[in-house]
Amino acid sequence: MAKQQTPLRVIPLGGLDGIGKNMTAFEYGDDLVLVDAGLMFPDDEQPGVDLVLPDYSYVLENEDKLRGILITHGHEDHTGSLPYLLMDLGRKVPIYSSKLTLGLIEGKLAEHKLNAPKFREVKNGTHINLGAFSIDFFSQTHSIPAALGVYMRTPAGSVLHTGDFKLDQTPIDGRLPNYQAINRFSTMGIDLLLSDSTNATRPGYTPSEATVGPSLRHIIKNAAGRVFVASFSSQIHRIQQVCDAATCVGRKVVVTGRSMINNTRIARELGYLKIDQDDLIDAYEVHDIPDEKIVVLCTGSQGEPMSALARMANGDHKSLTITADDTVIISATPVPGNEKSVQGIINALSKIGCTIFDKSTTVVHVSGHASQEELKLMLAMTRPRYFMPVHGEAVHLRAHARLGEAMGVPRDHIFIADNGDTLEMRNGQVSWGQPVESGVVYVDGLNVTDSDPVVFRDRQKLASDGIVTCVVTVSRRGGEVGDVALACRGVTFDSEGLVEDAQRLVKEQMSKRAHKSGSNLETLRKAARSALSSYLWDKTRTRPMVIPVIMEV
Repeated sequence: MAKQQTPLRVIPLGGLDGIGKNMTAFEYGDDLVLVDAGLMFPDDEQPGVDLVLPDYSYVLENEDKLRGILITHGHEDHTGSLPYLLMDLGRKVPIYSSKLTLGLIEGKLAEHKLNAPKFREVKNGTHINLGAFSIDFFSQTHSIPAALGVYMRTPAGSVLHTGDFKLDQTPIDGRLPNYQAINRFSTMGIDLLLSDSTNATRPGYTPSEATVGPSLRHIIKNAAGRVFVASFSSQIHRIQQVCDAATCVGRKVVVTGRSMINNTRIARELGYLKIDQDDLIDAYEVHDIPDEKIVVLCTGSQGEPMSALARMANGDHKSLTITADDTVIISATPVPGNEKSVQGIINALSKIGCTIFDKSTTVVHVSGHASQEELKLMLAMTRPRYFMPVHGEAVHLRAHARLGEAMGVPRDHIFIADNGDTLEMRNGQVSWGQPVESGVVYVDGLNVTDSDPVVFRDRQKLASDGIVTCVVTVSRRGGEVGDVALACRGVTFDSEGLVEDAQRLVKEQMSKRAHKSGSNLETLRKAARSALSSYLWDKTRTRPMVIPVIMEV
């Protein structure tokens, strides 16, 4: 067979250095297809940052090639960077996804005051052609309805991208993974498998979403007062089970929290969430109904300080307050990095005296991701020639790679990549290609910027040691140093004597420099900063940020 000259390039731009900001580009000649456009939430090392996005500059540089954006499902880590990407693109690019996912994306774009782009609804079994790409969508089960996987063929070979999935045999909406399609694609040939690695370190099988229902019903039925259920607002299957349990025992459902209100409205309008309007009440109407007849659906399962659950626990919510007679169900697992925040909410609720259930005590949450045995089943069904684990931290990708090897994929056919690494496929043969620019972009208020470690270091310093401002006047002619004024924020001085000593030391050091020939304002600033920093370290063992302000008079 003649060597295929044009390669299919597989370019992960996000999702291989943590749980989140999933984004993968597929490029063949003059055609480019993007799968997912997600975000990640910041950690403690990124103070002041609101969101973390993948660096999609490669997509912008090749915008003329971009034929479409495929979104596998409606979670933020797969859709969250879309508003920013669409603002940066110079033209409208069609977005392909399921009806629910497109509805959630439309709501997200409306928050950014963006007009709806070219939405193209697809579903299980849909086939489309985008340039050289022949693409088939197939249903997957996940912790949100209408999740899809993608199978794409090109002249250089074929790729199957699982999206996020678990193999749930009893899904709430009855929509099973499309095993027939997966096996058909396997028969046609899968040269490269990209598979979800989130739970690759977890043995066994992930329990079905249906196992949560009996626990929720039991708690809601036997609770003496109101029941508050905190969950992800996109977990429509979980919300459906809460609604079913509530109506089954004659309770009304209150929905609170901005994203919970928006997502439940969209899901009801599109037919993915089924509850009668009569069973829904406004948060302001709860005082007219007995406590034992109410279930409150709210945001806050990740301990977010401004969420509905946090505000109700702290007594700041405009219409609801949690009391000792209430029951709280935290129906989620903390996203890595959020454990302390979630524990803080649990402690605040414990002080109130209410009854608390979470996954450590009762089956009120199950994961939406496949565990090891399901990942092995996916490998067995797809029988890929080459395998690249995606969607996970380094430990998950390597654990998944070991599963691939155990399932018969040769070690040299398994690619553990990082963001920006490139795979090239020619005639179904996969090899490493030339890396592209990658990294992260930070959303900081209204600014969208590349990483700036200097800013983060400054913020961390301010947070840990505080700031001291030193204001000094110097006569322009004689170089006489006037009084020194110190202003402190976040710095502890044990006594007034320490402040006076610091002022005297700065004045002495500056006076020495001011009378030397060649001294200028910058020299005096350095003298003030050095003297004050050294003094504070000696006396307090802290290194606050020192800002000297020298004024000539």
